Amino acid sequence: MKWHFRLSFFVLALAVLPLHAQQTNLLARGKYLVESAGACADCHTARDWKGTPDRDHWLGGAKLDFKPARLMPWAEMAPPIAGLPQFAKDEQATKFFETGINSAGKSCSPPMPQYRFNHDDAQAIVAYLRSLSPLKK
Repeated sequence: MKWHFRLSFFVLALAVLPLHAQQTNLLARGKYLVESAGACADCHTARDWKGTPDRDHWLGGAKLDFKPARLMPWAEMAPPIAGLPQFAKDEQATKFFETGINSAGKSCSPPMPQYRFNHDDAQAIVAYLRSLSPLKK
C-alpha cells in the first residue's frame, strides 16, 4: 500500500512541476519587464533623501518630482502598482498593458507611456505585479 502512495505522489509531482516552472518563468519574465525594460520603479517608487529607490515602498506609488518643459496634461503622482490595486480583474490589467487604455476607457496621463505589450508579456507583467503585496497605508 505504501508504494501506491509513493507512486501517486511521484506522478502528481511530475504533473505539477511543469506548471510550477511555467509560473516561475512567467513571474521572471514579468519582473524583467517591470524592473528592467519598463523601468516602472523610476516613477512608481518613492525615493529616499539620496534619490535611491525606497525598497520598503517598492512600486507603492510616488510623487513625481519632475515636470514637462511646456504646459500639457501631466500626472502629479504615480499610483501604486504593487498588487495592482486599481484593477479588479487580471483581464482589465492585461488589456491596459496591451492597449494603454484603462478600465474607464481613457489613456493614462503623461509621463506614463501608452504601452502596447503583446498578450504574453502583458500577462507576465500582471502576474508579477499581482505577486507583490500592496503597501499598507
